[in-house]
Amino acid sequence: MAGHTSNDPNVLQPHISPMSIYLKVAGALFALTFLTIIAHHFNAQLGALAAPVAFVIALVKASLVMTWFMHLKYDTKVNRIVFACGFIFLAILFFFNAFDVATRVFESSPL
Repeated sequence: MAGHTSNDPNVLQPHISPMSIYLKVAGALFALTFLTIIAHHFNAQLGALAAPVAFVIALVKASLVMTWFMHLKYDTKVNRIVFACGFIFLAILFFFNAFDVATRVFESSPL
């Protein structure tokens, strides 16, 4: 049974990624980390765009980690859907927090 491969979709098949892919992904993560540092230094010039730029960089880094280092590229659709649902609920959380802060009435303390 050593050479037998199963066609059952529920059985995980081993996959081997070349080391060059891992090195390229690691290099991209390092480059994006330096881009984050550079964006932080231009925080005053970016103004209101500073947070969205930081979130986009973080999103790209997270997607690289999930795709290659967590092997979601080779995983089943169910696991991809579970990960996507987590990010959808995170986006909903960010939306309602931003909406709450934007609609607050700020009052000064009488003390």
